[in-house]
Amino acid sequence: MSAPCSYLFVPGNRPDRFIKARNAGADAVIFDLEDAVQPAEKGLARDAVVNGLDAAGAPADAPHHPPIYVRINGAQTEWFADDVAALAAHPTLAGLILPKAEDRESIAAIRKRAHAALTISPIIESARGYARLDEVCGAVSVDRLMFGTLDFQLDLGMEANDDELIVFRSGIVLASRVAGLAAPVDGVSTSIDDPQSVEADARRGRRLGFGGKLCIHPKQLAAVHRAYAWSEAEYEWAKRVLHAVEASGGAAVAVDGRMVDMPVILKAQRIAATPRRNE
Repeated sequence: MSAPCSYLFVPGNRPDRFIKARNAGADAVIFDLEDAVQPAEKGLARDAVVNGLDAAGAPADAPHHPPIYVRINGAQTEWFADDVAALAAHPTLAGLILPKAEDRESIAAIRKRAHAALTISPIIESARGYARLDEVCGAVSVDRLMFGTLDFQLDLGMEANDDELIVFRSGIVLASRVAGLAAPVDGVSTSIDDPQSVEADARRGRRLGFGGKLCIHPKQLAAVHRAYAWSEAEYEWAKRVLHAVEASGGAAVAVDGRMVDMPVILKAQRIAATPRRNE
């Protein structure tokens, strides 16, 4: 199974939205115990999430539903230990998402209580976390990084303009690749009713090497899926390339007026092997 492209947040203190979120069409759903929940409601939200996971059943019982992740509270908070104790071993849970990730120790604390298949996705949201990318990437059970762009900008005192984040996005992509992780997940877009803006944000992330995007509303999903899907023209191009290579018998070949070398062949193979998304 390929890594999810779209992750949809749903507040952990809104159990009335859990089923709707799972049916929204996202590749994965994140029950959120962090930013979406006020301090006074943390315990009640945790209980609601556990109940929601109980009701969801084992993944094998609901193959048509997306996997469920939970964003717990960061290791720096008073709620971290209770979140980990209540959730890490839950068999329905695909993974835990760790905000404000900055070290190997907090990830190890989750791993000690986790079920065998649980993955951990650290969110890089601070200068300290970025400076320790290699350490975070190398921790046991980490499957991919996420980029908390808004908190990262706040921590570094940056203006809210994505142009200033290019170097950091590229650094996260590079660290992920070196560590053998899945391509990282880009941060949220704050626009809800502007699909063109969301799609542009997602396409920029894809061009930089990201493999997916965090979403805060179901209205954003279609735009993200369009941005990360190969177009029909790209599928046709890949078919032409692979046909030409096969027919050449190993000789040099050009397609659409361009020489086909090994990187081109590998890209064509990757495109051809990607299932079309049905939406």
